[in-house]
Amino acid sequence: MKECNLSWVFLISFLFLFFDPSSSHLLNSTAEYHHGHTAISDFRVINRRELDDCPDLNPYLEVNISSNSALSNEEYVTVTVSGVLLPAESDWIGMISPSHSDVSNCPQNAWLYLQTGDTSTLPLLCHYPVKGQYMTTDPAYLKCEKKECKKYVKGVCVVTTCSGSLTFHVINIRTDIEFVYFAGGFQTPCILKRSSPVSFANPQMPLYGHLSSVDSTGKSMKLTWVSGDNKTQQVQYAGGKSGTSMVTTFTQDDMCGSKLLPSPAMDFGWHDPGYIHSAVMTDLEPSSTYSYRYGSGSVGWSEQINFKTPPAGGSDELRFLAFGDMGKAPRDPSAEHYIQPGSLLVMKAMAAEVASGNVDSIFHIGDISYATGFLVEWDYFLHLINPVASQVSYMTAIGNHERDYLGSGSVYITPDSGGECGIAYETYFPMPTQGKDKPWYSIEQASVHFTVISTEHDWNEGSEQYKWIQKDLGSVDRAKTPWVIFAGHRPMYSSMKGGLLPVDPDFVKEVEPLLLNNKVDLVLFGHVHNYERTCAVYQSDCKAMPTKDKDGFDTYDNSNYSAPIQAVIGMAGFTLDEFSNNVDNWSLVRVTEFGYVRFHATRQEISVEFVKSDTRQIKDRFRITK
Repeated sequence: MKECNLSWVFLISFLFLFFDPSSSHLLNSTAEYHHGHTAISDFRVINRRELDDCPDLNPYLEVNISSNSALSNEEYVTVTVSGVLLPAESDWIGMISPSHSDVSNCPQNAWLYLQTGDTSTLPLLCHYPVKGQYMTTDPAYLKCEKKECKKYVKGVCVVTTCSGSLTFHVINIRTDIEFVYFAGGFQTPCILKRSSPVSFANPQMPLYGHLSSVDSTGKSMKLTWVSGDNKTQQVQYAGGKSGTSMVTTFTQDDMCGSKLLPSPAMDFGWHDPGYIHSAVMTDLEPSSTYSYRYGSGSVGWSEQINFKTPPAGGSDELRFLAFGDMGKAPRDPSAEHYIQPGSLLVMKAMAAEVASGNVDSIFHIGDISYATGFLVEWDYFLHLINPVASQVSYMTAIGNHERDYLGSGSVYITPDSGGECGIAYETYFPMPTQGKDKPWYSIEQASVHFTVISTEHDWNEGSEQYKWIQKDLGSVDRAKTPWVIFAGHRPMYSSMKGGLLPVDPDFVKEVEPLLLNNKVDLVLFGHVHNYERTCAVYQSDCKAMPTKDKDGFDTYDNSNYSAPIQAVIGMAGFTLDEFSNNVDNWSLVRVTEFGYVRFHATRQEISVEFVKSDTRQIKDRFRITK
């Protein structure tokens, strides 16, 4: 979620083309309308800029890269620009993929690109750069500390040029890459020189494997990975077993938008996703450790990876991590179209927890990658989570930045998914849902029943999802799973300061009674980018307050149930939101720090700790007992 200002032209265009008042909630201002859609920056709107002529007759200019051979699956590439006559602060390099992309002027009219949040007269690049860096990242560039004489007259140097070098973190995105040297900055760029294209050594390599649970037994696990190969591959596991992949993909035509108003996903943000493979590993034992590899003899195999199955539903002990709104950030000084600054440290801290062996599963409750129609960023996100998601079950919920788009049937009329409409999300993260575009499900692990919903799909009484929630919560066997945790993306309670009110009162009115009536113990939401914990609350009224245990930590006694405890945990990456100075009495703890939440559940107690990612400090701790 993020607030931006957009022109009325964009709002009116979208409403004219797509608004269906019978099925969606119309937000009532342009600020609200674009809350969460786009973080405006010069680089983010680069494709909206008018392409100026770049009459540079410099015969000495060259762009060279350190990898003269094919690229590996991950490496840091040094790009050197030499032969520069007049270094300028506005000089920059863009990483373009595929290399044949049109990065000159674009023939469409500027109004087609209003979705980027900018109102320039004409677009610049028909294909969006993967990332970009100013040459001033090299401190020697402007000072011309790296000089070379290009022309001598009678032994005297009469033409001296300068050079500078930048480093780019590159991962295998299957399509070849080119580095383009621009003048004019992000505001008024023009092309000066392009490098030679460079390809990946194995664009079909199986990569970015991540696990998910398929049921509550702990005996089966689904592995999903990406490859440039459309033929079936295998996962080999548990010392001799194997499973064959199902292969799928999606195309530009699958993305949402229209010919009159193309979305980023179906136009300038498109990048070929390759092929997504999924295979199920069966005949496993819960709470056990195995190893696997995936791929094929023809395209290559992943390394051997150890993984852990979750505990079976009905058993005693579960340790899991949960968070929302993580996204990703570059591992170099680049600008990208959407950066979530806390994501790298949060992932680093969680990777250490997973490596310790004390994590059974992970729940990421919406706003997953923030690709928002710029499809190559899914690869970078999958690369980021690989150290944890390849080893334990990585369960997800859909958020506004995965699903929402006008005319797509979303509850909320925003362009927050950039035209992805949940298609990329459901392809990369196949959860045990009710069906295509029905991204709600429940699963049991040890003593916990998880009910995971979509706040972006119809939750009104009588809707398919509402009936499913009602049935799911009503059928929980508390003798088997004494705890019920309800999770989704948009919150019911928040003390966020300013901007769009993050709570939809209609959602609260429709769904909150189901939580109380079915004695849900704990509710987890994201969307707001901070951490907040409530009392046992219903209809904004504290029905019970926690007491202090012998160690001074808040303890909720749910043996005498009164109402759910609710927590907002959207602080895993996106720029943090501030709290209001005036808060209601239901808000007990508020923390504006990056981090994640650690849970330990037994049949008698759930202990919860909010971990600050950079220091690993516990910023909040509470218990729920029965």
